Amino acid sequence: MHAIAALVAVPLTMAPASAQVAPLEAELRAYGGLHAAAARGDVADIEARIAVGDNKEAVDARRRTPLHVAVYQKRHEAARALMRLGADPNQLEIDRYDIITIAAVANDVPMLKIALEGGGNPKAVTSVYDGTALIAAAHLGHAEIVRTLIAAGAPLDHVNNLKWTALIESIVLGDGGGNHTETLRALVEAGANVNIPDGNGATPLALARSRGYRDMVAILEKAGAK
Repeated sequence: MHAIAALVAVPLTMAPASAQVAPLEAELRAYGGLHAAAARGDVADIEARIAVGDNKEAVDARRRTPLHVAVYQKRHEAARALMRLGADPNQLEIDRYDIITIAAVANDVPMLKIALEGGGNPKAVTSVYDGTALIAAAHLGHAEIVRTLIAAGAPLDHVNNLKWTALIESIVLGDGGGNHTETLRALVEAGANVNIPDGNGATPLALARSRGYRDMVAILEKAGAK
C-alpha cells in the first residue's frame, strides 16, 4: 500500500492515502539546471546540459532526480531523453518511489511504457509499505496499468507490510465498480493466487462477499477461490 502523510501504524481495516508528492509550484519555479529542464520538458536543454557534464542524478530536497520530476510532470519525451542519456530509472525518491510506481499511480500508461523500455524494474519493492507498482495500481483500479505491469513481469503475489496483495487491494481499497473489478479480473486471469489471506486471515473471496461485490465474487468463485 502507498500512503501520504505520517508513517504510523495503519489498521488493516483502514486505507492510507497516496504518499507520492509531486513537485509543488514553488519548487518548480525554484528549480534550475536539469531539474528545470525536466520540469519544462525541454529535451534540447536536457541534451545540452548532460553533454557538458550536468549531474543526471542530482536530487532536490525530496530526493527527486530530474527523471522523477519529468515523470511527475508527465513530460514523456524528457523522461525518454534522460534515460537514453544514462539517467537511472530505478532511483528512489524520499518516499521510496521509483518512476514506474509514480507512473502507475498517475495512471499514465504511455509514461509507464517509456519507463519499462528505459530499464525500469517492474518487480521493484517501493514505498514505506514495501509494496510494488502493481499493488499501487490495483489499489486505484488502474486496470490498463495493471495489465501492462503484468505483461512486464510484475510479481502477482507480492505481500506488502500491511499483509495485502494486489488482488486484496483491488477489493478492500476499491469500490466494487467496473475499474476495480476489471483489475481483479486481470490479476486472476494472469494467475494471481486467489487464496492468499490478509493479515487477519480473511481470504479475497470472504472480503469480496463481506462487501457485497457480486461481480468480484463471481470471478473469484470461478477461479476456485475458497
